[in-house]
Amino acid sequence: MKKIENFIFGAMLGGLIGAGLAILLAPTSGKSLRDEVQGYIDNTVSEVRNAGIQRRQELEIELTRLREPKSS
Repeated sequence: MKKIENFIFGAMLGGLIGAGLAILLAPTSGKSLRDEVQGYIDNTVSEVRNAGIQRRQELEIELTRLREPKSS
């Protein structure tokens, strides 16, 4: 159990150190970086939303087709 605790502690410590170094060594300013990240998030959310809308339309078409009575 102690090995797992040490591993988790080391992973968290490494993550914090890595995040701190990334912030200090980032080639852009904080505002610019925040704007870039926000743009990436907005783009990703938009893509996911559009994919969901498209998939819903496909499923509604399929459901309508399945509900139609079969002709013999």
